[in-house]
Formats: sequence, structure tokens, C-alpha cells
Amino acid sequence: MAGANARSESFAHMWRRRALTVPLYHLLWLVVVGLLPLVVPVALAVDVVRRDRWILIRCVAFFTLYLSCEVIGIWISVWIWLVHRLRGDSAAEFVRRNFVLQQWWANALFRGGQRIFDLHLEVEGADCTTPGPYLFFIRHASMADTVLPVVIIGRRHQILLRYVIKAELLWDPCLDIGGHRLPNSFVWRDSDDTAAEVEKVAALADGLGAQDGVLIYPEGTRFTPEKRQRALERLARGGPSPLRARAEALRHMLPPRLGGPLALLERAPGMDVVFCGHVGMDGITSFNELRNGRIIGRRIRVCFWRVPGSDIPRDRAAQAEWLFDQWARLDAWVGRQPGPP
Repeated sequence: MAGANARSESFAHMWRRRALTVPLYHLLWLVVVGLLPLVVPVALAVDVVRRDRWILIRCVAFFTLYLSCEVIGIWISVWIWLVHRLRGDSAAEFVRRNFVLQQWWANALFRGGQRIFDLHLEVEGADCTTPGPYLFFIRHASMADTVLPVVIIGRRHQILLRYVIKAELLWDPCLDIGGHRLPNSFVWRDSDDTAAEVEKVAALADGLGAQDGVLIYPEGTRFTPEKRQRALERLARGGPSPLRARAEALRHMLPPRLGGPLALLERAPGMDVVFCGHVGMDGITSFNELRNGRIIGRRIRVCFWRVPGSDIPRDRAAQAEWLFDQWARLDAWVGRQPGPP
């Protein structure tokens, strides 16, 4: 069920974290909901004075939505566990129920945020995301693009994407609990054992079925100009390389880190790869950044394309060149969108 989650973190450490985050989120939810009769009139008054498109009241609404989804998700996960233990359902049924919970949680957050901030979603090429199995390489630009694939692919086509996701997000209790029940891999970016982290990623490609896929963010982190410069410096320290010039040509994205993607390609030779690009959520990396109001009324554009496994080279060096070719195509697509990041 969750074999891909084997990691250096101990069972005791995981439950110590949950003993902190679960009560904390409940407390925050109680405080926020209890203060709404006071906070809402104040937020409305501030927005009227500032005349800034109701930014503050929108932020209050979204923060309340987020905490509510967390608390509801935690209690549904408890109910799923109790039903599983009492009825003795199969491991596959347990995963299916948690997949349904993941879909509800992601869709509630995204669709709720879409209405609150008046967002417009445009999708092209989504039909290529079914059937599986496939590897799914997606641009990383915002905290919101973690739920976007579940909303578009998981809910629409019932594809269970196995996530490669940074371990820092385990401080979100729903991602922690639900994420460990599904076949995901939480990677520790500061780990001293890089080979073990890459092996955890590669293991996600084992046993994929027609309704499965593996999602990875080849950039490894969200784009900023500073991160781009650090990535180029890291490539420069590696000595002369034909990929360095390719990396420097990218304008809107970070050069892909090769460890995880190439490990997946090696583990699943001949498997199709789906690429996903998106614009409109750039720069939204925290709740604090929602307050500037730049997200209001944005048009979120998402594109997909699929490369057959037979068109992907088998040689590792050629695969790296091929991945940079696809990344250049994605970078060019981002640059062509109105108001590029």
C-alpha cells in the first residue's frame, strides 16, 4: 500500500509531528471560526476604505476554507481507518477510499480558491492523460500546482498519480496522513544519502497499472531568478557540459535535475511520458503573498502533451538531451502566454 514511503524518518518521529500538527490545526480552525463574527466586518470595512477588490475578505475566506478542509480531511481519514479495521477490507480498497478523499480535498481547495479569487481555468490537451501508465513531468511554480493535477487528471480521468514530493510538506497534516496511505515518496532534499532518495523515487514506477502514473517536478523547487542563477552556477561547477548552454537558454523555468527523472526512465523503459505546463499561478508560494491581490482575476492556462515511450532514447546521455529538449519546448510555451511570468 505505502511501500514507496519507506524513508529515514522513524515511526515515532512521524507520530510526534502529528501530535503537534493535528491539534494545532484544530486549534487554529476553532480560533478562526470563532473570530469570524468580528473579523469579517473589520475586513469588509478595510476593503471598502482601501478600494482594493475585497482582498482582505477574500483572504479570510480562503484561509477559513483551507483550515476547514484540513479538519474535515483529518476526521474523514480517521473514519476511513476505522472502517478499514472493523470491516477488514483489502489494502486496495483502503487505497481507493483514500484516493477519493484526496480528490475531494484537492478539488475543494482548488475550486473554492477559484471562486474566491475569481480565477479562470483553461486546459488544453488533457485527453492525452488517459489511459496510463505513464510518467508525469510537471512545471513547478506555485504551492497550488500540487493540487492542480489531482483536479484535472485524478478527478476527471480517475488516474492515481504517485507523487514525488518534498518532505517539508509533511507539516500539513492532511498531506502527511493521506500522503502516507497512498503510494507516494516524500524526499528529503537535504539528505546525505542522495542515492537512497533517488531509489525511493525510482521505486514508484514499479507495478503501475492502466489507472496509474508517477508525478515528479524535475526542477525540484519553484522558479525564481535567484534559484535559476544558483542552478546555473551548480552546472558550471560540474565542468564543461553540452547541457549548460541548454540550461542558460531557459528563461521561465529552472533546468531539470536529472537524478529522479532519469531514474524513473531507467526503471520503466518504454513507458510514455506526459508533460504539463501551466501559467497563472506563478509567485503564489505562501498565504502572505495572497494579500497583495495579484492573483485576483487571473487566467490559469494548463497544457499537456504526451511522448510515446518508443520515441524516448534508452541511452542515459541521450535521455538527458531529450529531457532538455522537452523542457525547452515547455519554456517556450510559458513564454508565449499573455503576461508571461
